[in-house]
Amino acid sequence: MSFFIKKKVIAAAVNKGDLKRKSNADDGKGRSKKFNKRMNEEISSDSENESGAPHRKQENEDDEIEETPQEKKLRLAKQYLDQLREEEDKTAENETFEADLIAGRLQDDVLEQKGKLQRMIAKELIAPDSSEIRLLRGHKLSVTCLVISPDEKYIFSASKDCSIIKWEVESGKKVHKIAGGRKGTEDRHVGHTAHILCMAISSDGKYLASGDMNKLIMIWDPMTCKHLYKFTGHKDAVSGLAFRRGTHTLYSASHDRSIKVWSVEENAYVETLFGHQDNITGLDCLSRERCVTAGGRDRTVRVWKIAEESQLVFNGHEGSIDCIQLINEEHMVTGGDDGTISIWTVNKKRPVSTVKQAHGSHGNTGLEQPYWVSSVAALHNSDIVASGASCSHNSAVQLWKCGQGFRGLEPLFSVPMAGFVNSLKFSNSGKFIVAGVGQEHRLGRWWRIKEARNGLYIIPLKRQAQEQVVVQ
Repeated sequence: MSFFIKKKVIAAAVNKGDLKRKSNADDGKGRSKKFNKRMNEEISSDSENESGAPHRKQENEDDEIEETPQEKKLRLAKQYLDQLREEEDKTAENETFEADLIAGRLQDDVLEQKGKLQRMIAKELIAPDSSEIRLLRGHKLSVTCLVISPDEKYIFSASKDCSIIKWEVESGKKVHKIAGGRKGTEDRHVGHTAHILCMAISSDGKYLASGDMNKLIMIWDPMTCKHLYKFTGHKDAVSGLAFRRGTHTLYSASHDRSIKVWSVEENAYVETLFGHQDNITGLDCLSRERCVTAGGRDRTVRVWKIAEESQLVFNGHEGSIDCIQLINEEHMVTGGDDGTISIWTVNKKRPVSTVKQAHGSHGNTGLEQPYWVSSVAALHNSDIVASGASCSHNSAVQLWKCGQGFRGLEPLFSVPMAGFVNSLKFSNSGKFIVAGVGQEHRLGRWWRIKEARNGLYIIPLKRQAQEQVVVQ
């Protein structure tokens, strides 16, 4: 309340007192004495003073509330200006937070492109309880490959029964099944009529690709499972497929020892690359215009630089290299029938880390043979990799922690299951990993594990704290 308002209130109170004393004087001296006596009694009485205080306080408050229209406008204007300042401060804080967030994401993208981003989350993982692992069954024969949709709502799996099944992750129910056809029905059947060995899905979820033993690549719409295109050109089984992230460029690998590049959006063939000396067993790529391949019995890993039309050759395994997966743009993990898991960097021709007999061995003393590593997976830009083996009684899925700089591998925990783990995939968020299991190896029928169940195992990955980011 301003000084001028208080001054007016005091003046009003004085005027009231003068009027009251004047009216009392007009009543005569006798009444004046009674009034003075009553006033003295009121002053000396605590109880009456307390009862009268609220009334006088209310009068003073009523007097203080009075203000002129101009003063009211001024007060409201000040309140409005204060409100605007508060809103501006909040907007500035939000803009600063968004700018910092965008800058952080851009920095992560740059580090990711350089292969120097490593999210340290392995030590926070908790081994799942067996009751939390779900098994999805629907294929008649061994599951050979699988992919997870970018939004993590669906899983696509393929099998030696030539079929493709679309699963809903949350419910575990079948959404759609593309049935396989019999041999010799290629002309009239829409779909595969031979063992499907590989699949890939584009980063925007627009295209799904699948390759089979009949040298064919099929392109599907993942939403409707409608057939779109058919690519021909390979001279042997198609064993690896991968979309370049952020594009619709498709890379394919084959037992004919070649790599082919396709433009799916334009339904066109681009080029062919040669170099491997044996069947190519696996292929992967990320954002760069390059891909990596495993050369099977030629025991080489190759990095193909598409734009430069060159390749880098790496050696290290003692047997056939059957699977490969990129961890980031600079590092990759491989596995083979020598039971070895290796971590590689594109800057060195030999592995930076190797674990022999990663899943143990079997056989009589002196004649032990390692369990084959039939699949590997990596949670991109993290310190977690996984491997799957062909085991009848031993743990078939093993999670590993990569050391800082991807040097060294430490076992985290294993998930027991019988059968050939023919495919492993992490979800993009790292909330779960899916294993495609069968009674037979995806590339052959060397032996059969009868107690295995053909299907998908969804394994949840729980964390107990927040992740840590390390720049190499």
